[in-house]
Amino acid sequence: MSSDTYTPMPSVFSPLAKSLLDAFGEGVVVFDGDGRIMYMNQPAREALNGRLDLTQSAKELMPELAQLGGRLSPLRVGNLDLGEAVFLPRQEGPTTLAAREKDAIVRSLDAHGWRLAETARSLGISRTTLWRRLRAYGLHRDGRSRMAEAS
Repeated sequence: MSSDTYTPMPSVFSPLAKSLLDAFGEGVVVFDGDGRIMYMNQPAREALNGRLDLTQSAKELMPELAQLGGRLSPLRVGNLDLGEAVFLPRQEGPTTLAAREKDAIVRSLDAHGWRLAETARSLGISRTTLWRRLRAYGLHRDGRSRMAEAS
């Protein structure tokens, strides 16, 4: 089964915990105490996209995650064992916040066929904000940049 059909179990993480995991530049895959995937941040989803059968247990996935450079870390609070997390190396890509924002906007635009209302909704911003971001990054609605026009 590919990651396209994988549906993660409902997360018990608070929105703050998810935000913290999502802020990591490296991929983070969190397993519960039984070895099931509880949460993956966006870099982990991108790194593992189609590579692994994500319905497998942690024990079955660990050799493959190790081949990708994953580091295993136990998750504990006091004496309570909560599970494990695997940290995957950072993928090459945009490094500044502005570059990451532009990249996220372009990926979302591509995924929604450059339909601005759908893109803005998926990003959780207004169409006006999306238009401002497009202008700020020199992007046109048809996907061309100002730099491409000048050449």
